[in-house]
Amino acid sequence: MKSDIEIAKAATLQPIIPLIESRLGIPAIEMEPYGHYKAKLSLDYIAGLRARPDGHLVLVTAITPTPPGEGKTTTTVGLGDALNLIGKRAITCVREPSLGPCFGMKGGATGGGQSQVLPMEDINLHFTGDFHAIALANNLLAAMLDNHIHHGNALGIDVRRITWKRVVDMNDRALRDIVVSLGGPGNGFPRQDGFNIVVASEVMAILCLATSLADLKARLGRIVVASTRDGAPVTAKDLKCDGAMAALLKDAIKPNLVQTLAGNPAIIHGGPFANIAHGCNSVIATQTALKLGEYVVTEAGFGADLGAEKFIDIKCRQAGLKPACAVIVATVRAIKFHGGVAMPDMGRENVDAVRAGLANLQKHVANVREVYGLPCVVSINHFTADTAAELAVIREACAAMGVACVEARHWAEGAAGAEALARIVVELCEANAAPGATPVYADELPLLGKIEAIAKRVYGASGVSAEGKVRKQLKEWADAGYGHFPVCIAKTQYSFSTDPNLKGAPTGHMLPVREVRLSAGAGFIVAVCGEIMTMPGLPARPAAEVIDVDADGNISGLF
Repeated sequence: MKSDIEIAKAATLQPIIPLIESRLGIPAIEMEPYGHYKAKLSLDYIAGLRARPDGHLVLVTAITPTPPGEGKTTTTVGLGDALNLIGKRAITCVREPSLGPCFGMKGGATGGGQSQVLPMEDINLHFTGDFHAIALANNLLAAMLDNHIHHGNALGIDVRRITWKRVVDMNDRALRDIVVSLGGPGNGFPRQDGFNIVVASEVMAILCLATSLADLKARLGRIVVASTRDGAPVTAKDLKCDGAMAALLKDAIKPNLVQTLAGNPAIIHGGPFANIAHGCNSVIATQTALKLGEYVVTEAGFGADLGAEKFIDIKCRQAGLKPACAVIVATVRAIKFHGGVAMPDMGRENVDAVRAGLANLQKHVANVREVYGLPCVVSINHFTADTAAELAVIREACAAMGVACVEARHWAEGAAGAEALARIVVELCEANAAPGATPVYADELPLLGKIEAIAKRVYGASGVSAEGKVRKQLKEWADAGYGHFPVCIAKTQYSFSTDPNLKGAPTGHMLPVREVRLSAGAGFIVAVCGEIMTMPGLPARPAAEVIDVDADGNISGLF
């Protein structure tokens, strides 16, 4: 059986400019090629689309992630191809991969099998340089901050209250907590500092939520990097850094045009993590796709408790997006894992474990339909070891919930393998006369109340625990005018709780809020819960060990 990269290498790609021109009607002059198979779309052209009606927005989400995998991106691509197969003008919108996970556990993030976005190697590695630009903008601000302090500190910044960190797009645990400015007075004032991964940067969140270059610059200026000795906020605009940051990002904000393995248009733009950020591709990409296509298929990171919640409460709330339906991706393997089956035993039939693990799927279905208010379909991503008895148990459970369930084989068969899923999605969208999702909480709810609403309604928790300093900080931000902000929960993706080992659908647990962070430019408050890290580490056997390039420049090992 061919690997994902072998399948991608065997594909015949179409030159991107004529492909997009013929399929979406975009004039060639409005696209900026990055080689033969990648291009960026001009902001002027995007601005001219505003009067067009929107297509149907389809959200692809999943059950709680497991080591066996669910295949959410693969399903997103396969569904987009299948919608095109049945005669709908569909565009796939997904996130750009981070190099950290590519060299860590994932080894790539462009779908798989016959449902991939191409060129696979480029997208997984440097692509069009968006993440590098984001890192540079972030680190320019850090350098300007330290430089301001070194040259007299006219703003009166309290070096004990600096909150802005540098970033690098790599999993590097050694950079989580460091000391900077050692070596004498010429190097600045020594202080404790640290790095985040690029996808956790507020600059990434801002790029993905901005609707124009002007909006991007305004949001960058609102970034709070520190406090003065009197407790007043210090912003990027105060440091006169917002203009230079926007200049670095003037091309990165333009959506990236690529194609699927089936030769259909796709947009890949932005990539905040869903466990430590809001986990969605850019607003500008989604809004553009809705003007160009009849159907837009997009994904939100990890399970429906994390990515889908943030998609609705942050992205849709800020951008006014109205999803028409959701697809919940699951696999027999993942459900068995939630039912207590160990990885070495995944290939053996275990109907009882499937029944036990169904609690996780059922909770996600309940959240999507009853909390978020979206009609949905369950898509079982097929694996060869799945048995008829195991699949029957899942179908029976879905029937009992009154939700459609379909077995999808897009990994092996491409668009044809997801045709049944596509037809159900069309039915759900056409039957939804008033599309849109229901936020988990209202804007006017206090910040801690918003965290509690997510914890209780989405995670099944009994409440939230937060130390006095956290509660005090939330009150101070509310008093400063940030109380209307949504909240972005940073927690493990492997459980509804903050304990990654607690599988299924636990209830009655507490959500411990360790710290809170203000993302004034992005427009949300981050609540860091449990032991989650905003700078991941590499696993014992990183994917980087098997990634290689030969003398002819052919890359191998990405998967």
